[in-house]
This record gives sequence, C-alpha cells and structure tokens, in this order.
Amino acid sequence: MSGAHLRVAMNGTALLAPLTGIGQYTRHLALGLQRDPNVDLRLFYATHFNSELRPRAPRAAGVLRRLARTFIPRSYGIARAIQQFNFNRGSRAEQFDVYHEPNFLAFRFPGPSVITVHDLSWIRYPETHPVERVQAMDKYFEPGLRRASLLLTDSRFVRDEVIREFGVPADRIITIPLGLDPVFHPRTAQETQDVLSRHELAHGGYFLSVGTLEPRKNVETTVAAYSLLPQSVRERHPLVMAGLRGWRTSSMERALEPLVASGQVRMLGYLERDDLATLTAGALTLVYPSIYEGFGLPPLEAMGCGVPAITSSASCLPEVVGDTGILVDAKDTDGLSAAMLRMAQDPQLRGELSAKAHARALTFTWERCVAETLAAYRLAASTSR
Repeated sequence: MSGAHLRVAMNGTALLAPLTGIGQYTRHLALGLQRDPNVDLRLFYATHFNSELRPRAPRAAGVLRRLARTFIPRSYGIARAIQQFNFNRGSRAEQFDVYHEPNFLAFRFPGPSVITVHDLSWIRYPETHPVERVQAMDKYFEPGLRRASLLLTDSRFVRDEVIREFGVPADRIITIPLGLDPVFHPRTAQETQDVLSRHELAHGGYFLSVGTLEPRKNVETTVAAYSLLPQSVRERHPLVMAGLRGWRTSSMERALEPLVASGQVRMLGYLERDDLATLTAGALTLVYPSIYEGFGLPPLEAMGCGVPAITSSASCLPEVVGDTGILVDAKDTDGLSAAMLRMAQDPQLRGELSAKAHARALTFTWERCVAETLAAYRLAASTSR
C-alpha cells in the first residue's frame, strides 16, 4: 500500500483548546497529511468529522469544560460515551482505512488503529496530575493500547517504558521524533524589539520558562534556583514565565508572589505562536528542569532559535538536547542556579552552545515526522490483525 489512496480518521479534539504540546503535534501532522494527494484526512471534533483544520476554541470553552468536570459527577465518562457514539456514527459513514489517536485515549474502532503514546507520566508521577485525569487514563488507555495495530512514541525513552510497563512487543512500537516549527528561528535584537518592548524586556536579557504551570514542569525548582542568584544578576535578568495556568499551583504561586511584586518574575500567561517564538528567540537561555517528559518541545524550539537550554537530565530530554545545553538533576536547586549563573556570565559558552543547538534543532523536522507517521498508517493498514 506504499502509494495507495488512504482514508485516515484522526481525533482532532486537541485542536479545540489553546494549543500546547499535543495540540501542536496534532496540528502539524494534520497540515502535513492534508498536503499529500494520496491521503484523505478527516478530523473528529467530538460531534462530527470534518476535513478542515479547526481554529482553537475560545478560552471560555476551556473554562466551561473545567467547571463541568468540577460540578457534574462522572462528566468525563458521560462526555466520552457521547463522543464514542458520534465517532461510531461518523466512521461507519466514512469507511476509513485507518484511525489515528494522537492523544492517548483511543475510541473503539473496527479497523486498523494507531495510537501515539507521548509519555507515561500519569503512571510514573500520578501526584502531578488532577485525580480525574489519572482515573480516566487508568480506565481508557490500556484497552485502547491492546486493540491498537501499532503504537507510536515521540522518544526511545518512552518506547522502552511502554515495553516494560505493558509488555508490548517491540515490533508494535515505532519511535518518531517530533519536529521543529519553522517559526522558531534565530532573530536579531531589532527583529524582537516590537514584542519585547511590550513586556519591557531586552534582547538576551532574561531567563525564560515555557510550559503549562503544573507540578511536572518543576517550576518551583526554577523559581527557587532563580532566587539563589545574586541580586545584581536578578536585577539585570528577570525570569519570564510563559504558559497556561494549570493545576495544583497554589504553593508555586505563593513562592512567586514576592518576586512578581518586585518585577523580577514576569508572568505572561499563554502567548500566541508568533509572540512565543519571538520571546524565545530573545531569551538568554531556556530554563526547563521538568521532572518527566515524553519529548519536550520547548527545549527544541529554543534550540531552533539558537537559544541554549538548561534542562533536567531526566527522561527523554537528553535525546533532544544532546550536548547543546546544560543538563542538571531535576531536583538539584543549587546545580540549576549555578547553570543559570554560568549562562548569564559566560558569553563564550553561550555562543558555542547556541551554534550547536541551532544545528541540532534543524535535524528535527515535521516533514520527517509526517512521512514516518504516514508509513506507520500504511503498515498498520496492511498488517492489521
């Protein structure tokens, strides 16, 4: 089936919220598949299938979903059942050759299916997730995994974890790294000026933290390490934090209050893609000591901008960063602070790492990710049990 026409169903519900990692993954896959004349892609949007790439939903939609989960008992299970009904109705009408679930929890499907397993964080670190999310993952993930024709992972690290945890045969799992969005590229101080001036920031003059504010991202360690820096360094280099407010953030917010009040920490919230890319390109370094990642797009995107990253040595992050940044233990506050100080005070090191980071980032492409994912679809369709 190497060149045969393929009808593909993909769950597109991750596109209905502000796009974080899985949303970006789904978006880039869909864009690439839509460009292939031999692929007919239909995206499932909870109620129906559509060939169009939907814009993200208003933030109010996410608020309403959170309120429903909080105040309506078993709201996730009810929504899941309704979506499965709609999925069944649409897939019967469309007669798909293969179904791809890019977001862990696959619907029941009578034909070949492919699931992307981004990480096993709800198993490794359940305390970093909302309880209802862990319950949903425990209930729905493994049945879908057992039904799947093939599994995809973003990193070798997660592939090995899935094999150990679930006993999945190695030949049913394919590792396909994610890609670099071309919007993340090096920019001069003049090119970043408009965006940075809105936030009273100077090019190359701030530490950057990117990601949803939730326990797994280990932002508390970032803040603690930043607090250990000499006052003169903090006065010159604020810590800028970009990302949605997540869950279990109360202790983190308490630690941030005095630093935000003094202007040393800037909370920018969720940024549109172009503004985030500009903000990233203007940073001194990215600080990303995540406890656990399945891939880690923010370090790759910083590397694409020629901005070296300080990351934890945990999970898959060494696969992405390689020797282009500084790796520290996720809970080593002193080590993280020392790495931040070194980046601020050693322009020669920063320049060397910047060049290496940019070169390495260019080897991760969405074109490759799409091509290898399409090959996986064809394999699943031709060898499905």
